[in-house]
Amino acid sequence: MRLSAIIQMLEEDSILGELDGPPNPAAHFITVHNPRRRDGRAVTVFEANVETVLIAWHRVGVVQLLPQAEVEKAIGFVRE
Repeated sequence: MRLSAIIQMLEEDSILGELDGPPNPAAHFITVHNPRRRDGRAVTVFEANVETVLIAWHRVGVVQLLPQAEVEKAIGFVRE
């Protein structure tokens, strides 16, 4: 089961995505599936069709694991 998480990047916008499990602090990278911004839009530094990214730990400030009920609240309202 994948865990939803908000990844606070250093000097960049935070990313909302799914993790395979709790992140391993001993690893060099964190694997994020379905990366998107908190408003649901695509992350500008990734291509539009990217489904999985590896983010180096030295670029991550904080990883917030979200309960399933909080996922809908994490995605903000987008006005078109």
